[in-house]
Amino acid sequence: MQRVIVIGTSGSGKTTLARALAARLGVPHGEQDAWNHLAGWQEAPLPQFRAQVAAFTAQPRWVMDGNYSRARDIGWARADTIVWLDYPAPVVLGRVLRRTVWRVLTRQELWNGNRETLRGALSAEGPVRWAMRTHWRRRGETVALAAAHPHLQLIRLRSPAQAGRWLRAQFPGPATRSAAGGDR
Repeated sequence: MQRVIVIGTSGSGKTTLARALAARLGVPHGEQDAWNHLAGWQEAPLPQFRAQVAAFTAQPRWVMDGNYSRARDIGWARADTIVWLDYPAPVVLGRVLRRTVWRVLTRQELWNGNRETLRGALSAEGPVRWAMRTHWRRRGETVALAAAHPHLQLIRLRSPAQAGRWLRAQFPGPATRSAAGGDR
C-alpha cells in the first residue's frame, strides 16, 4: 500500500482510519472534505477542488479519505488500494448522529472555519439526512466502481471491529479505539 483512498458513508470513520493509517505508513494524509468545504460552507469550484486532489495524489505515497465523484477519476487512477468502510446502516447512522450532536454542542471547527449548527445539521444536506439518503446507494455503486478499476486492491471492512483487527494486523503495535474507528 503506497497510495490509499479510504471511502465509506458519511459518519463511518473514514478520516479517523485514514489518519491512523497514514501515521502508521509514515505518509501524508489528505481529507477531501477540507478541500471541498471552503469558508462559509461554500463548495470549492470544480477546477480548484480537482487541482487539490491532483496535487496531493501526485506524491509517491499518501492516504486520502473521501467519496467525492468530482475527482474520483484522478484519485482512483493514481491509488493502488481502496479501503472501504462498509458498515451496517445502524452503525453508521448512530455514529453520524453522535458525531453531529457533539460537533453542534462543542462548536468544533471542522474545515476552513466551518462549524456545524443545529439548523445545518437538520437540513436536507446535513450529515444525518445525507448519511441516511446515501448509505444504500453508495453500497451498490461502490461494488461496480471497484470492478471498473481492476488495478486497485479493494479492502472491504464490514464493522468497526474488523477495521480495528485489520489495522492491527497490517501494522502491529499499539492501536487505540479511535485510531481504528472503534473496536466493538
